[in-house]
Amino acid sequence: MTISTSAALDVRQAPLRHLFPAALALIGAATFAPTTWALGTTAGTDIQNEATVSFDVGGNTLTETSNEVIVTVAELVDVEVTLQSPQTATEPGLTNQELLFTVTNTGNGNETFSLIINSALAGDDFDPAPSAVSIFFDTDGSGDLSPGDTPYSPGSNDPLLAPDAAIAVLIVNDIPVTAVNADLGDSALIATSQTGTGAPGTVVAGAGEGGVDAVIGTSTGTATETGQYVISTVNVAVVKTATVTDPFGGTEPVPGATIVWRIEVTAAGSGTAASAAVNDLVPANTTYTPGSLTLNAGALTDAPDGDVGQYLNATNAIDVQLGDLTAAAGTQVVEFAVTID
Repeated sequence: MTISTSAALDVRQAPLRHLFPAALALIGAATFAPTTWALGTTAGTDIQNEATVSFDVGGNTLTETSNEVIVTVAELVDVEVTLQSPQTATEPGLTNQELLFTVTNTGNGNETFSLIINSALAGDDFDPAPSAVSIFFDTDGSGDLSPGDTPYSPGSNDPLLAPDAAIAVLIVNDIPVTAVNADLGDSALIATSQTGTGAPGTVVAGAGEGGVDAVIGTSTGTATETGQYVISTVNVAVVKTATVTDPFGGTEPVPGATIVWRIEVTAAGSGTAASAAVNDLVPANTTYTPGSLTLNAGALTDAPDGDVGQYLNATNAIDVQLGDLTAAAGTQVVEFAVTID
C-alpha cells in the first residue's frame, strides 16, 4: 500500500523539551507551507497544435489546415526534504527522541518515495542510535512522536505524493548513555524517488506518469536533510507573575495603574546553562517605568553600561544578562515596572 496525499500538509514545529542553554526564549508553534513548487505543466498533459493557412483563389478566400501535432509533457522527477525541528535538546540515555521533517514532491507528476534514516554521520560528537522503529509519519499533525503516528514500513506504505504535496516525517533515535553535556549528534532523513535517480537531465524512458518519459531534475531524484540533537544536562524553568497597584490604593488594572513584572529563572540538573539572558518586551498599551529594572532586588541602570541590565529603547524591551547558570546559583529574579496607558 502507499500513503497518498494530493495537497500540502500543515505541520507544527516540534515542541522544545528544554530551553537552549544560550538563551531564554518563548517559542510558539509554527505552521509549514512548502516554498518550493513543482515545475510547470503536469506530466502526461497533451500539448496540441495545428496551423491554418489562408489564401485567395479567384477572389475567394480558402484555407488549409495542417496536421495536428501532439507533444505529451514528460515527468520531471524532483524532491525536497526540509528540517522543521530546531536543534533538539535531549539527555544521555533517553529513547525515542524525534526530529521532524517534511518531504515535498517538487516534480510535476505523482511520485512514490523511499525513506531512509542515517545517524552515522561524520563531524558530530556522538552518533544517535536509530530506534527499533525509526521513521514515522506525523499522522496526527502534532509535530512530535505520539501514539497516533503511523510507522513507516519500506515497500509497504511508501508515501505517494502528488505534485506540490508534502508529508510530515519523524525520524526517531535513542541517545547513548556515553554522551556528555553540550555534545552534538546529527541524524539525517533521505528521500529517494522510486522512478529513478541520476544526473540532472537523465531520461528514464517510459517510466513517468502514464508511460511518458521521466526526466531527473536538479535534485537528482534524491534529497537529504540533517537535524541535530544537543545534550543538555541542565533544565531551565521560567515563571512570570504580575502585581498591580492602581492610583486609588487598590489592585485594579485601570489606566494609570502600575504593573510590576517578576520573572524567576531557575536552573536544575548537573550541567550549565551558558550565557543565559532574559529579554522581555514591554507590552502594548503600557509604558516602561524608567529606573525600575532590578536583578535579585539590586537596581540596574537603564543605560548600556557596566551592569548586566538595560532598557532597549529601540525595541521597547528590557535585557538582563544572567551569565552561566547552574543549580547552585539558585533562582534569579528580574523585576521591572510599567504603567498602563
